[in-house]
Amino acid sequence: MSTLTAQTHLTSEEYLTWERKQPFKNEYYNGQIIAMSGASRSHNRITVDITIQLGNQLMNSECEVFASEMRVRTSPEISYFYPDVIVVCGEPRFEDDTFDTLLNPILVIEVLSPSTAAFDRGEKFEHYKQIASLQEYILVSQNNVRVEHYRRQGSQWIHNTFEQLEDMLPLASIERTLPLRAIYRRVRFDAS
Repeated sequence: MSTLTAQTHLTSEEYLTWERKQPFKNEYYNGQIIAMSGASRSHNRITVDITIQLGNQLMNSECEVFASEMRVRTSPEISYFYPDVIVVCGEPRFEDDTFDTLLNPILVIEVLSPSTAAFDRGEKFEHYKQIASLQEYILVSQNNVRVEHYRRQGSQWIHNTFEQLEDMLPLASIERTLPLRAIYRRVRFDAS
């Protein structure tokens, strides 16, 4: 979860130097700092359960799962984001020898928050699309059973939506599936 803040314009180099000294995470978009705010209980539960599911499924593979703390850089328009869950397969490539900024994710998952959902679907996704290695982008609602799946096919992105706990989310990039029941196993939805 993040919120936009009014800041002086920084170069990407200035941001990265500054960010590495901060006690809290901040994203970088169009020269602006985006302060990361706390996440809800449901958001955290979903993120942890997805990470556990993928980590278990990929344990003996060449893929690695990162959750929330690994920064991703987009290019040529340079932005830095902290996705909720990232998968990289093969040799991870990093921006430098600090190894905290991943350049080649294959799969990115964002758990939607009311304050960031439009940004995650729109401008943030446009920046993620610039990452040549990215094959799938997943948006997970925390307020109801709804998973939006975007899969790169050539130069197009194919979209599917899953809204039933019985649905299986196909992850072609890693040749796995993720049951929606596992994603939402500890989330209680408001009856209204």
